[in-house]
Amino acid sequence: MTEPQLLALLNDLIARWEGEVVEFKRAGHDYSTDKIGQYFSALANEANLRGLSCAWLVFGIDNKQRAVVGTDYRPEADRLQSLKHQISDGTQPSVTLRNIHELHHANGRVLLFEIPAAPRGMPIAWKGHYYSRSGESLDALGVDKLDEIREQTMSTDWSAQPLPGVALSVLDDAALAKAREAFAKKHANSLASGEVLNWPLETFLNRCKLAKDGQLVRAAVLLLGKAESSHLLSPHPAQLTWRLEGPERAYEHFGPPFLLSTSALYQKIRNVQIRILPEDQLVAVEVAKYDQRIVLEALHNCIAHQDYARSGRIVVTEWPDRLVLENEGSFFEGQPADYIDGTRTPRRYRNPQLAQAMVELNMIDTMGYGIHTIHREQARRYFPMPDYDLSEPQAVRLTIHGRVVDPAYSRLLIQKTDLPLADILALDRIQKKLPVPDEAVARLRRAGLIEGRKPNLHVSASVAKATASLADYIRTRAQDDEFYAKLITDYLGKSGEATRAEINRLLLSKLSEALTDEQKDNKVANLLTNLRRRGQIRNAGTRGQPRWTLAE
Repeated sequence: MTEPQLLALLNDLIARWEGEVVEFKRAGHDYSTDKIGQYFSALANEANLRGLSCAWLVFGIDNKQRAVVGTDYRPEADRLQSLKHQISDGTQPSVTLRNIHELHHANGRVLLFEIPAAPRGMPIAWKGHYYSRSGESLDALGVDKLDEIREQTMSTDWSAQPLPGVALSVLDDAALAKAREAFAKKHANSLASGEVLNWPLETFLNRCKLAKDGQLVRAAVLLLGKAESSHLLSPHPAQLTWRLEGPERAYEHFGPPFLLSTSALYQKIRNVQIRILPEDQLVAVEVAKYDQRIVLEALHNCIAHQDYARSGRIVVTEWPDRLVLENEGSFFEGQPADYIDGTRTPRRYRNPQLAQAMVELNMIDTMGYGIHTIHREQARRYFPMPDYDLSEPQAVRLTIHGRVVDPAYSRLLIQKTDLPLADILALDRIQKKLPVPDEAVARLRRAGLIEGRKPNLHVSASVAKATASLADYIRTRAQDDEFYAKLITDYLGKSGEATRAEINRLLLSKLSEALTDEQKDNKVANLLTNLRRRGQIRNAGTRGQPRWTLAE
């Protein structure tokens, strides 16, 4: 890394301060190698559990002052690099530091030790002992964390396990009827609805990935089983729980069939209309406190990603101003932020059989669009963005807000319906008093969308008028991907077909001037790929010489 990149990394780590994957030490002239090895083990194991590629041990930072004070640890380059060999000798399996970065900060020398995450299925020990973090403290690696890492290489899909001798009569008739209807709708372009309804039950279950070699699998009981069939999954509970917290308290448990239970749970949620008064208007905008599509999308994701082997339940807690959905198991592939823009596709699923079945029944997709959809729909309703909490290594907690946090934010979304999602996310962090990158702050300030000075930024009470700075902002900001997608489909609707060169001429001049030529080219390629995956366009030519047309 360059010095500016290292400085930016350091500032980011300090801003987030210590957690399970970052440790700061003053570390003067010398520091115990044995202690470094213990931190290496702990940080490597914690990075693995969080799906991160690395963790950081940083020397030259005062813990109390949270400031750079400098370190004299191993000033000789050869002796500093020899630490890698010492770490390799003391770890089991043998691994070492990925990099040792040296930053010459204005306040002193800083060392950033880049610690790779423990390999999948292989916890890292230091001199025979496994370590982890408990908050900011060094601790022994608990049995639950040890088992989780060791089980990562197990190829067994819990949801795909067969249920020998279990008859088809354990399936709920209403859920089966709903499942056939959903499957027919999903495949309406290739199958006649009547054909699906007339399939023998065994054929239908095989096509839905709910049976294998003539036997039902666990996923079938989860999605379509009768309420009393949950004992077939014992000791793993198949249960959704709704809790009401606040002035009034209540709860209710929901078992299989989850295909129907999610809608029943949604009906328990108190969903009133929220009135938002736009700036300088007398007529309020009314929106539902919670959108059914958003809640069910989130709940279905919980079902698909739940770690059922941990014997927990999915819990939906309704507070007066928010819904909190919790499921067992760490975030499985990457981080939530990776999926917000809708361009990342997950490569793996914790429960592949269950995920495939839910796709066939139109409950989820497997392209990673769920998180993007939830964020986009919340923005269209002028509400705060959802929040993910991954502070517990073995749980994912999602908060869906049901109230306005800052009226200026909601009014701004009402007035500026074409704001790109990146700007909305930055504005949302500002209204929640969370850190925002300097580049985003500068962009929003040029547009007149925010006021104040860091850290006391706030959303502008009224949208700025068109000015030279606003014109600069519009010229350099990105439009919503749907805007560009509509240009492509409209063009194909009129022209019939288009080559990649013709689509480039259509879009390149309209993309943000902040993008390089290479970034613009990649942007167009991603747009075409997403439209093809959504079934809106197809390539009637070859890979090398594509001819894009609207899908029939």
